[in-house]
Amino acid sequence: MKPSLAPGVSTTRSLTVDEKRTIGFMGAEGRVYATPELVRDVEMTCRDLLLEHLESGEDSVGIRVEIDHLAATPLGLKVEIAARIAEVKGRQVVFEVTARDPLDEIARGRHARFVVDVAKTKERLAAKRAKAGLG
Repeated sequence: MKPSLAPGVSTTRSLTVDEKRTIGFMGAEGRVYATPELVRDVEMTCRDLLLEHLESGEDSVGIRVEIDHLAATPLGLKVEIAARIAEVKGRQVVFEVTARDPLDEIARGRHARFVVDVAKTKERLAAKRAKAGLG
């Protein structure tokens, strides 16, 4: 991890709610930003911010998500996701996140990620697959 990884570092990501990010079970008129897709977009926003402050061979994995999905966002609206590093505890990084569409705050919460050595993680996963008989 680089010394630049510190509380207060932040980013904002903009996206448009496309069909793949929406629920479909309420028909075309009911297509809104799906909570699992919101969570994925929050995770990727935080990961992308972290990558700017990690060394070569490091990445991160999500370890906790606490999100309140506060308002529906219809298909086609723009969303801004803001992420700010709140804490760095060893290799654990905690983010405070918010998301807005043009009319409402649609989400807020916290997300924690753990910085990993990619090569060591791949070794551990290979050993686990082998132990489970997945070779």
